Amino acid sequence: MLRLVLRRSVAVVAVCLVAACGSSTAHTASRSADETIPSTAQPTSAAATTPVAPAVPATGGAGYSATLSARLLTTDSLPPGFIMEGIATSMPEDAGDQLSDADVSCSDSSIPLLSARRLTGTPSAMAAATLSYDAGPDDFWVGTEFLRTYSDDGARRAMTDLRTFIGRCPIVVVSSGLGVGDRHRFAVAPGPQLGDDSIHVSNSMTANSGTLEGDSLLVRIGTTLVAVQEEGNEPGGHKYLTQLAEAALRRYQATGS
Repeated sequence: MLRLVLRRSVAVVAVCLVAACGSSTAHTASRSADETIPSTAQPTSAAATTPVAPAVPATGGAGYSATLSARLLTTDSLPPGFIMEGIATSMPEDAGDQLSDADVSCSDSSIPLLSARRLTGTPSAMAAATLSYDAGPDDFWVGTEFLRTYSDDGARRAMTDLRTFIGRCPIVVVSSGLGVGDRHRFAVAPGPQLGDDSIHVSNSMTANSGTLEGDSLLVRIGTTLVAVQEEGNEPGGHKYLTQLAEAALRRYQATGS
């Protein structure tokens, strides 16, 4: 039980720190005024229990796109029980086009690429949001949705490179820094056929405290990548990825011009 409580707290905080999440209205009270994303939702009564969707920030840091962020999943477009917690206002930089197959060694530094947290290529725009699902005291899931658009065939090349890297480095053992000795396993796992191409990345991390899962499901539709990822959940959490990816794909297609 203690592990579950710690994982709930650490997972939510970690996702928001990495993705620079905007605040949802549920978290407004714990943030200062200058950090809070203003909500356009109308006031509700104290008895209301429906979550209020975070507003899309008008501006953000490097790589942020308000237009693309407006095409992310909303609480209304998510499967029942899921919540969109917040929208990222700055984006982690991808690896760029200079990274060749020979440059990637099976070391600690390759873990973000192998897990699809970073991809090769340079998106023209990015958007991200934190998702959660709370089914009870013993079932709490945290994940992230990413949208990446490219001005060239970068989406296709990123998928090809990801398959290649995983084939070269299926196991990476952390050799320095935090988590020394932790074993990360990567594989292209069976998954749904969505969009023009899709890939399910199996990603598990085994440490002294047990095993956590961080699977990803990426879907390419034209020059866009739609991805949903787990963030350090108990084994078995990947069962949510397909329904989230399908919902994210529908949302992206429905909000296109």
